[in-house]
Amino acid sequence: MNFQIAILLGQDGIINGAIYALLALSIILVFTVTRILLIPLGEFVTFGALTMYAFQSGHEIHIAWLLLVMMLLDAVLDVRKLLINGMDSRKAQIAGIKIAYALLVVVLVDVLDMQTVPMVIQAALTLMLLVPLGPVMYRIFFQPIASASPLVLLIVSIALHVAMVGIGLLLFGPEGGRTAPFTATGFTLGPVLLKSQTLWVIAVSIALILALYLAFERTLYGKALRATAVNRMGARLMGISPDFAGKATFALAAFIGVASGILIAPITTLYFDSGFIISLKGFVGAIIGGLISYPLAALGALAVGLIEAFSMFWASDYKEIIVFTLIIPFLIWRSFNSNHVEDEE
Repeated sequence: MNFQIAILLGQDGIINGAIYALLALSIILVFTVTRILLIPLGEFVTFGALTMYAFQSGHEIHIAWLLLVMMLLDAVLDVRKLLINGMDSRKAQIAGIKIAYALLVVVLVDVLDMQTVPMVIQAALTLMLLVPLGPVMYRIFFQPIASASPLVLLIVSIALHVAMVGIGLLLFGPEGGRTAPFTATGFTLGPVLLKSQTLWVIAVSIALILALYLAFERTLYGKALRATAVNRMGARLMGISPDFAGKATFALAAFIGVASGILIAPITTLYFDSGFIISLKGFVGAIIGGLISYPLAALGALAVGLIEAFSMFWASDYKEIIVFTLIIPFLIWRSFNSNHVEDEE
């Protein structure tokens, strides 16, 4: 290994680490607020990348119909609740707006020639298609069992991951996809050529992390989510809806996952089942942060990306083993340095 190879590997490690850091933050956010380990987070990454690829390659966009079906199920549940608890015109309007939104997105995807529209429009439509699946997923599968034990929630999360992998195979097929880069320029740093997509990944990842920080520190809704993460029962007593908190965190996680997929789609070929390994590496970063600390999780995810990159050079056949072995010492250390606390629920 020479300096140039080390720089190239470091570049790849930082790119991967930035994506893993975003996923680690999403995992911690969802877990602290809802006690759910969001195993299907990686599917939002792959769905985002493969939807962008379908737009650019001219394939039919079947994922739009999944959004419509999920929105219809959500609306049916809302109407059923209204019939049981009494009609509320505002909530009935919200149910109608959900269906209208899904129909609008289906029409846009069908009418527009997605191969000719600018890439920013493709990315925006990808987010419009996939991000609403996050809160709808929480509403259908987790909200009815929100008070269940963490083990039950984990089992449901795993089942949902398996189902989404099958749906991904049905909607996108077994072939992988890689999209065109945002820009084709490059920058020379000494003997190393930095691709512009690398800078896009780093810049957008930093911007998202800063936006999340400002949202949680400066906005009312962000503070409400922080309060729910610190003390769910206390937040509920203060009037913060646990249903709103769950939907909001799933929406944020879905947005970060889809945005991550759009960012890395020009760099690596993703398949319908690639999401599980990606989210697991984000989970390693979250474990390093103890599923509590955002800064530690971000640093741990960056370390995971760098170790993965250099492992590909020294021992490519064992890089996954090396990465996931990182969990063991942190679990042992935390088992000896943490006090057991009964769940407040």
